[in-house]
Amino acid sequence: MSGTVLDRAHAAMAAAPEDAALRLRFYERLADAELFVLLEGAAAKGKFRPQVFPLEEGPVVLAFDREERLAAFAEGAVDQAEMTGRLLAPMLAEARLGLGLNLGVAPSEILLPAEAMAWLAGLLSARPKRREEVPEALHPPGGASEALLAALDAKLPGLAGLAEHVLLAEAAYPGGQRGLLLAFAGARPGAEEALARTVGEALIFSGLDEGALDVVFPASGLLERFARVGLRFDIPAPPRPVRPVPPGSDPGAPPRLR
Repeated sequence: MSGTVLDRAHAAMAAAPEDAALRLRFYERLADAELFVLLEGAAAKGKFRPQVFPLEEGPVVLAFDREERLAAFAEGAVDQAEMTGRLLAPMLAEARLGLGLNLGVAPSEILLPAEAMAWLAGLLSARPKRREEVPEALHPPGGASEALLAALDAKLPGLAGLAEHVLLAEAAYPGGQRGLLLAFAGARPGAEEALARTVGEALIFSGLDEGALDVVFPASGLLERFARVGLRFDIPAPPRPVRPVPPGSDPGAPPRLR
C-alpha cells in the first residue's frame, strides 16, 4: 500500500470502524507525524497564529502531513508552521478547536472535532507512576503481556540519546504488593519526564492502562539487581554527526570535477 504513514493508518481504521485498536493506532500516528499547519500570516518572534476556519461542524485548523499537500490545497506558497501532532493537539484542545487533516488533497482526509483533539491531548498527557518505594525483591516479568512487550519494543527506539537501555521486572514490595516495574539505565539528567511520558504513550496507544507498570530511575545498586532478572530493551545511540571532509584531504577520494 502506497502513501504516507497517516494514509495507511487512516485506511486501516476506515476499513474496520469498530476496531478500537486501529483507531488508537491512527491517533498514535497522528501524534508522531510532522504536520504543516496553515497560518494566518508570517510567524514573528517565534509566535504564530493558525488560520481558523468556521465550519458548520465547528471551528478547525488545517494541517497536512506533506508540505506539497498544503501547497496543493492553498494553490501556492502560504505561511505555515511545522510541528508534530503531539505539540499541536494540546494547543487545539486548549483553544477548543478541531483539526482538518489533509482536507481535499489526500485519501487520509478527515475532520476531527474539538472533542477528539481534547481526547488526544489527554492521552498524550498520560504517564505511568514514578515509583519511589524500593522493592523488597525482583523477579522475571512473567506477568508482562505480549501487547506491553510489543509496545515497549516499538516506542523505545525513539528515545535515542535520552537513556542507554531499560529493564523490565516484576517487583515485590513490603506488604505483599506486586507489579511490573520498568527501570531506566543511563538516563540523561533532566530527561526523566520525557522518558516517563513516552512509556505512558506506549501503554495507552496499545490499549493498556498507564497503571500497567511503574517506572523507576534507580541507583547503581538497584540497577544491578534489575540486570540479574529483568528483560532488557536496548535504546539505540543517537547517530554521530557527519563531519564534512575538505576536498582533496582524502587520497582515496579524488575531488569531483564539474
